[in-house]
Amino acid sequence: MRILLLWSLLITALGVRASAADVVIFSGLRDNTLFEDAEGDTSNGAGPAVFAGRNGQDRTRRALLAFDLSGVLPPDAHIESVVLTLHVSSAPDTTAQLFTLHRTLGGWGEGQSSSSGGAGAPATAGDATWLHAFYPGTFWIQPGGDFDPVASATQICGDIGFCSWSGPGLIADLTSWLHNPAGNHGWVLRGVESGSRTVRRFDSREASLPANRPTLTIQFSRPDPVAATPRTWGWLKASYRRGAR
Repeated sequence: MRILLLWSLLITALGVRASAADVVIFSGLRDNTLFEDAEGDTSNGAGPAVFAGRNGQDRTRRALLAFDLSGVLPPDAHIESVVLTLHVSSAPDTTAQLFTLHRTLGGWGEGQSSSSGGAGAPATAGDATWLHAFYPGTFWIQPGGDFDPVASATQICGDIGFCSWSGPGLIADLTSWLHNPAGNHGWVLRGVESGSRTVRRFDSREASLPANRPTLTIQFSRPDPVAATPRTWGWLKASYRRGAR
């Protein structure tokens, strides 16, 4: 009994008592599509969809997605789970395809270009394109966007319906962005780019149905303020004597 009491007091003194988890759901801050073309003048910043994969003309599409985490998550939050959910609104067939999320390494823009189709629209000022992070003057280092080649998460998406990404890679990304908000440039979503007709149309933050827009669901916990209070060795011994009576 005394050993259990001493152990309980030690856990409290070390400030490791668990706190209840909170859940927040974020809507997209901005999104866009990188349309493979030599001129780099095609975009879809304000369109109702983003695209990822390779189309029937063997042209690659990559989606860009970003969420604003500022002012909601406390700086001492411990992120326990992250789930990105997108809605597939069109697919060339029902064959399941692999889609990977990669942490974007630099800022990018969302202009006023708009198209509901997979060919995109003429880029406007500030749009991200295959060549530009911000059209027409700021270029990516690499055509097709600058991103971590190692995927943060992977998922198989088939026909029309919801598709979600989760896992330790996304937790690591969010934790990094929480401590360094200036580094939060969101993700690049890639499909299979080695074949044709692997593309998917995903509803964007401008989609007409709010329920189908991108969401980021984060579960996190915060330190217990009582448990986090520094405890001295004298406090620990006195508490033990009181509890042992």
